[in-house]
Amino acid sequence: MSPGESQGFFTVGQTRIGSLLVEKGLITEAQLQEALRRQQQRGGKLGQILVEMKAIGEEELLEVLAKQLGVPRAVIPPIGTVPPELLSKLPEPLASRYKAVPIALKDHVLHLAMADPFDIPALDDLRVATGLYIKPHLASEREIQEAIDRYYRRPEEEGGPGLSQELLKEILESQIEVQRKEEEKLDLEKIKAEVEEAPVVRLVDYIITNAIKERASDIHIEPREDRLDIRYRIDGILHHVISPPRSLQNAVISRIKILADMDIAERRMPQDGRFTIKLDFREVDLRVSTLPTSHGEKIVIRLLRKGPLSLSLEDLGFDDDNIAIFRKYIHRPYGLILLTGPTGSGKTTTLYAALSQIASSEKNVVTVEDPVEYQLKGVYQMQANPAIGLTFAVGLRAILRQDPDVIMVGEIRDYETAEMAVRAALTGHLVCSTLHTNDAVGTIVRLLNMGIEPFLVCSALTMSVAQRLVRKICPECKEPVEPTPDMLAGLGLDPRDREIIFYRGRGCPKCKGTGYFGRTGIFEILEVNQRIKDLILQGALPETIHRMAVEQGMVTLKQCAVKKVLAGITTFSEVLRVCIEED
Repeated sequence: MSPGESQGFFTVGQTRIGSLLVEKGLITEAQLQEALRRQQQRGGKLGQILVEMKAIGEEELLEVLAKQLGVPRAVIPPIGTVPPELLSKLPEPLASRYKAVPIALKDHVLHLAMADPFDIPALDDLRVATGLYIKPHLASEREIQEAIDRYYRRPEEEGGPGLSQELLKEILESQIEVQRKEEEKLDLEKIKAEVEEAPVVRLVDYIITNAIKERASDIHIEPREDRLDIRYRIDGILHHVISPPRSLQNAVISRIKILADMDIAERRMPQDGRFTIKLDFREVDLRVSTLPTSHGEKIVIRLLRKGPLSLSLEDLGFDDDNIAIFRKYIHRPYGLILLTGPTGSGKTTTLYAALSQIASSEKNVVTVEDPVEYQLKGVYQMQANPAIGLTFAVGLRAILRQDPDVIMVGEIRDYETAEMAVRAALTGHLVCSTLHTNDAVGTIVRLLNMGIEPFLVCSALTMSVAQRLVRKICPECKEPVEPTPDMLAGLGLDPRDREIIFYRGRGCPKCKGTGYFGRTGIFEILEVNQRIKDLILQGALPETIHRMAVEQGMVTLKQCAVKKVLAGITTFSEVLRVCIEED
């Protein structure tokens, strides 16, 4: 058995390792056959299945594998004996990505506990990322994950990356405790005094300011059974940051609720609030949402940066062909333009870019939004407030009495809003809005399902744009990689083409080891021309309309994403993560 046969800690040679265990008398032939049967039924790793069956202990299996592979068995040191400078050699994102943890550094050789000590691409990546020679030691995936949790994610034991030891010590020594049980009588004055204590103030300040510096769009403050987890959403992905002690949970949450002018005594009902901070001469709006859970209140903070917003269509990810189509329709004097995509796919930013292109002293541009995320020059923006009856429909009705040229409605959620938007588009106004559908053709189906007549959809709708956001490869650690035939086939490319090169991010300090930095849009633009209108009037299926649009030159979301992969902007894995599978 060669090292090349190793594809993970428990998959060395599959039946070969099983036969080896039988030969050594560690398991019986019957146990091996039963494990192989289970593996055939549900997949998985043979060794792991044997451990789950209690046919062999994990440690015994590891010892056999280590001897057979000729690699040392990893001895993972206790948490208190790992120096911070050793952990700094392998940041947490790299450790999680490659299932590896540092256990020693000797003579420019970094010793790593790894689940797959013969993963050559991973070893190469780690060597380049750390600038050190790598010596792998065999460990189980369970041991690796537990070590990552202990070393990087438990500041109540070791401080964790980013949270200074001095601050943690000060917090722990302060012995801040707020009454936890909801049924107990709350001493509001005591709570307010405790959350104004310097350690809690500094911890909350750190969580917020660090999130802004790390380009986070959201902060998640999540109570667990034994700790409080802090996560940031960066480039659309949640990343664990720190885990303060559980004893600080109520103080931290109460501090944020006070900042957001929320009721700190109410812990049973969801609440919403907001506040503004200034950092490096720039204001940031923070929208706070609480949710009661079994372990306490969970908080999510949306960060909205005020000031200049990059609204260039090129910066958003439009290519030359898409820009030409998009501009053609947004500069028309009337019609309905709809953007579609899931929450967080960049629809509002694209609408803002369109309005910025349109707005001028000769036009009256008015919006109704929930919330107003950014202030746009030359645009009158109204905040919807359903609590007082100011819905999108009510706001749109009011806007129509303001002699508008261009109208933006944050979202079409019901028949009333849809009907008014269509009527406005038919009476000489350019109306832009959003819907939640999977693709561009889905907007037609959604309008029809809302009750809008087909002839009205045909007359009003001029363009439908579906979009997603994909992460961009970090420019600091970008490197070429040869795609496999399966990868090429997965993107609809010729699997025999050896001239195609993909790219990836190796992981570096700039991207925090993720290989990505920033995001870009991928777009699918449906032009509602006469052929598409005819199909709508005929009651054609969405698949038929989609097929006709593609025949007429529409670039699908997946095709747009493939272009960005070939251009070295994003990766194969991002396309699989973001794009919907197409037939």
